Amino acid sequence: MIVEEFLNYLRFERNYSQLTVQSYDKDLRDFESYYKRLDDHLSWEAIDADVIRGWMESMMDKGNTATSVNRRLSALRSFYRFALLRGVVRANPAHGVRGPQKHRPLPQFMKEREIDELLEPEMWSDAYKDVCARTIIMLFYATGIRLLELVTLDNNKVDYSRCEISVIGKRNKQRIIPFGEELRHALLEYVELRDRMVRAQSDALFLTPKGDRMKASQVRYLVSKNVGRVSTLRKRTPHVLRHTFATAMLNHEANLESVKKLLGHESLSTTEIYTHTTFEQLKKVYNNAHPRA
Repeated sequence: MIVEEFLNYLRFERNYSQLTVQSYDKDLRDFESYYKRLDDHLSWEAIDADVIRGWMESMMDKGNTATSVNRRLSALRSFYRFALLRGVVRANPAHGVRGPQKHRPLPQFMKEREIDELLEPEMWSDAYKDVCARTIIMLFYATGIRLLELVTLDNNKVDYSRCEISVIGKRNKQRIIPFGEELRHALLEYVELRDRMVRAQSDALFLTPKGDRMKASQVRYLVSKNVGRVSTLRKRTPHVLRHTFATAMLNHEANLESVKKLLGHESLSTTEIYTHTTFEQLKKVYNNAHPRA
């Protein structure tokens, strides 16, 4: 079946992650269910642009965001490009279909004084859970890595002599991220305590007290709980710490291309949103300080 061929192409030729492949699979199955409800005799080969537009409208009617609808439309476009190359269809019905416009909110980030306060040693106990939590938060802030990159990070991917970590990002792309002496010291202290206190059942860098690799949900919880101690942000996620890293770099005169590489972005336009963030901060400073603002 053409859908299975497409998913295998993503898996084995494009090296997409299993989660991404599952997402494509779900999107395509949802579309198939939609057009089968319209007409049981419809097939992938017989779809036209009107059917796709109707699918998008039905999703918007159900309360799906423009971002969600555009993501699913993108999956459908990719599928039909593949089907066209394989000669299964004569045209790509999704090619000329435009998705709904989306408002892109500025990313939320912590103020530097907030992150400085949170990372003060006096804010934490010597207990394993606190040392682990502080080190994780420091790693997010110091490197800008993604949540999935952190929870899949193994011991052998940290080079303490060169102060570098090797992570596997989106589409299984590897990148090397440097870090500073403060994080090096914190990581070594954490590892020394972990090796004394925890009987490891994994090669993971970050372990639960029972010795298992930390799950994404566990990391989200500890970040939310601890960021809430110093910040009033509504969003208190690991991604906010990634935003905080990028904003801090640009505020301290890092160039956009360097920040793009550190974050592992495919396109410079993705990184440019942080320049809008810093400009919004600049406007606030102006409005507060200038007598005629």
